[in-house]
Amino acid sequence: MAMLAQLWHKVTGIQPVPPGWIVAVSAVVALLAVTHAGLWCFTRNAITIAHEGGHALASILTGRRLEGIRLHSDSSGVTYSSGKGFGPGRVITAAAGYVAPSLLGAGAAGLLAARHVTAVLWLALVLLAVTFVAVRNAFGVLAVLVTAAGVFAVSRYGSALVQAGFAYLTAWFLLLGGIRPVLELHSIRRRRRRPGQTDADQLARLTGLPAGLWISLFALVALAAVALGSWLLAPHFS
Repeated sequence: MAMLAQLWHKVTGIQPVPPGWIVAVSAVVALLAVTHAGLWCFTRNAITIAHEGGHALASILTGRRLEGIRLHSDSSGVTYSSGKGFGPGRVITAAAGYVAPSLLGAGAAGLLAARHVTAVLWLALVLLAVTFVAVRNAFGVLAVLVTAAGVFAVSRYGSALVQAGFAYLTAWFLLLGGIRPVLELHSIRRRRRRPGQTDADQLARLTGLPAGLWISLFALVALAAVALGSWLLAPHFS
């Protein structure tokens, strides 16, 4: 019990704000990880994990039965759930994927603004562990394990400065990484690739609202999350 109490105190405690240059560098590195084509081929897998995790969590919260998650080597993924093929639960589940990274990034920024660096890292581990249980293919297992191993290594062995830098990098990466998939989705539909197969197309069939409107809503959430996260973390640059 004493060990659990000590762990809880560590996770929920506050940590000092790192030097402003750490916050700035983490933002620049996150931007490069999202905008550089070569890096994005690899880093996008983390966004896909968050995307599919968003679908999975939404399906559970809306009373649907989660069947599993599959993550693929081309950075795509799919989440299977069963239940009614229509209604609010189905709509929320379909809409949750593209907004999940942005919302997670905003949440991480909020925790960092409150100086909860350790909480960001441990919450990431918990979410990855839950996602791991739902993964149903070998590449997906490998992708989640590698990501979780990286977060655990920083949490367990990294210095306070390294942990802070990684936590801020995580927040910036989720915030900025939530934008690019929405832009890619718009490009896919404009070029008429994968017609009718995207989340926006599914939502259009479920709601009768145009797929373009759903893409605009995804973009609005992503941009609003970046604005909110930047506002929360702006004082930490100084």
